[in-house]
Amino acid sequence: MSQSDQLFWGSVVLSLCAIIHVGLLAAMIGPLEILGRWMRRRGRAIRTAVLTGAAFGMIVFSHTVQIWLWAYFLMWMGALVEFYDALYFSIVTYTTVGYGDLILPVEFRVFGAFGGVTGILCFGISTAFLVSLVSSLMPRAIGRSFDSKPRSSNKDT
Repeated sequence: MSQSDQLFWGSVVLSLCAIIHVGLLAAMIGPLEILGRWMRRRGRAIRTAVLTGAAFGMIVFSHTVQIWLWAYFLMWMGALVEFYDALYFSIVTYTTVGYGDLILPVEFRVFGAFGGVTGILCFGISTAFLVSLVSSLMPRAIGRSFDSKPRSSNKDT
C-alpha cells in the first residue's frame, strides 16, 4: 500500500471513529439527563457516582467499538491475517501502549499509526466529557462548605 493510500485510509478510519465517538457522546446526553432527574432525590455522592459510572460505561463501549473497527480494517486491508493479532494490535496501538511485539509490514505502518492518533484524540474527548460532567454535578458552593467565613467581594475596582 502506498504512503498516500495509507494516509487516505488512515484518515478515513480516524474520521469514522471520531464520528462514532462524538455521536455516542452526544447520544448519551439525553439518557444522562433523564437518569439525573430520576436520581435527583438521591444523595449527591450517589447521583455523581451513578451518572459518572453510566457515562464511563458508554465511553468504554465507544472505545471498544473503535478498537474493533481498527482490527477489522487491518484485516480487510491485509495488514494482519489473524483476527486475534489484529484485535491485539488495535488495542495496543489505540491505547498508545505500543509493546512492539507485533509490528505491521512496512507497507501498512503509516496506516497503523493512525490508530494511535485516533486513541489520543478520542481519549482526550472522553476526558473532557467526564470532567465537564463531574464538574456540573459538583455543588456550586463547594468553596464555602470548607470555609468558616463567607467570601467577601472586592468592589474597589
